[in-house]
Amino acid sequence: MANVDTFEVRPGLSISRILKGGWHLAGGHGAIDPDQAVKDMAVFVEAGITTLDFADIYTGVEDMVGAFRKAYPSLAKEINVNSKFVPDYDIMAEVDHAYVENTIHGSLKRLGLERLDMVQYCWWDTSVPGYLDVAASLVRLQEEGLIGHLAITNYSTAILRELVDAGYPLTSNQLQYSLIDNRAEKATIDFCREHDVYLYCYGALAGGFLSDEWLGKPEPEGPFNNRSLTKYKLIIEDFGGWELFQELLRVLDTVADRHGATIGQISVAWTLTRPQVAGAVIGATSTRHLEENVNIFGIELSERDLSDIQEVIDRRQGPEGDVYDLERDKSGRHGSIMKYNLNDGRD
Repeated sequence: MANVDTFEVRPGLSISRILKGGWHLAGGHGAIDPDQAVKDMAVFVEAGITTLDFADIYTGVEDMVGAFRKAYPSLAKEINVNSKFVPDYDIMAEVDHAYVENTIHGSLKRLGLERLDMVQYCWWDTSVPGYLDVAASLVRLQEEGLIGHLAITNYSTAILRELVDAGYPLTSNQLQYSLIDNRAEKATIDFCREHDVYLYCYGALAGGFLSDEWLGKPEPEGPFNNRSLTKYKLIIEDFGGWELFQELLRVLDTVADRHGATIGQISVAWTLTRPQVAGAVIGATSTRHLEENVNIFGIELSERDLSDIQEVIDRRQGPEGDVYDLERDKSGRHGSIMKYNLNDGRD
């Protein structure tokens, strides 16, 4: 296998350029054996994927990471622990410093840590006031030594600017960015470049749609057997529909053949070439695709490869808006499938 590349986001903060995502371990993607999930984490870390990405709302996942740290203490020393702070939608108006502090302490207890390497802050609805006060609370906890670096996930560029102007020390920005979703390119990447902020990108595989498995297949109607496929099928429709998506898969397959690779590998490799991108978050419920993921770092896309891909994605129709604008509308196609109240394991 190839060696996993790393990226220095800040002095003393170096991440693996593939991050092991934790959402897929929280339910909605099939049954999970927690003991096996812990063993799989060890295999990922041994392979060089040392950055684990999860959230307080990923039910049971912080407990799994804590169990991994206890079972594999030597490997635990090698990992970055990237969590998220995501208050439930229904209580946002009530969130105060005590709530923030208790939530962070809860994460630390489940993980068996004294300090979180990174906390990525999400606020479901920025029309609800208080998000700047909560950001200030996170800064206060950072100053007290409970948090190493502060970051955000799923904000528009306008809100990024508000947070930075308010003194939030923004290290990274986790967002959806892929061959079929270019919303980050409209304003966010330029803002992040200006402020020395790096991107952690999810969706590079579009929940598995960007793979050999879907090449030449008729358009699926759903319902799908996991939440990722439901989510990313909507993005495909916005991108330009199934016919254009199939054109993209055919081009990716041609590029993949040049490199002895797969469509999925080329899709992630493309994402890693983009400006300000530090890494790609890859969700996995097992080690089945681990070797394929690690070998992405043996692929170097040529100008011809990039040009062939660009010819197709230049014909996209969407998705529209800035980062996460569509998902933030609870009444819309994208927002209506979200689950907003998960801190207690409820929908």
